[in-house]
Amino acid sequence: MAIMNTNDPAEGMAAIGARAKDAAAQVVPLGKQVGTSAVQGVQSAWDWAAPPVADAVQTARDWAAPRAADAVRSAREWAAPQLDDAADTVTSSVAPKVSSALHSAARYVEPDQRGKSGLRALLDWRVLLGLGTALAAAGAAAAVAMRRRYASATAAAENATMDGPEDDAPAGDAEPHSEVNGQVVTPGS
Repeated sequence: MAIMNTNDPAEGMAAIGARAKDAAAQVVPLGKQVGTSAVQGVQSAWDWAAPPVADAVQTARDWAAPRAADAVRSAREWAAPQLDDAADTVTSSVAPKVSSALHSAARYVEPDQRGKSGLRALLDWRVLLGLGTALAAAGAAAAVAMRRRYASATAAAENATMDGPEDDAPAGDAEPHSEVNGQVVTPGS
């Protein structure tokens, strides 16, 4: 039987579309039914398999738990004396050697204990620092004293030039005085 019984292409396409709709209308409910059946099958398989699997897991756990605990306990019973023996061996053989090496290194690094005397005591950094501080303080004091002396001499010279010579005093009665440069000058000479 042919799909198309007519020579008109439009009628033929309509017929094919109608047949596809009919086929889909039959297949969709069938697909839903298959899906539902598959879900039900998986659920029933789970219901059937879960109790035996859970029982098998519990049985394996019950069988393995004491054996694992015994194995751990046996391993710990064996390891404890081994660790004690190793600790004793290290304490008696390696530790004295390490201790001796550390004492030797400490004696090598330690500076001489003898005191410094003579020139070495004078060149100690603390002595040199104190001496430098004292010299700096003395230099600062000298600078301040020189600055004050210069300021007073400058002020005295300025006062002398501001007042000017007095005409009332006779030339022979004037007293000698010092100039800014430190020379003593007698008036009239």
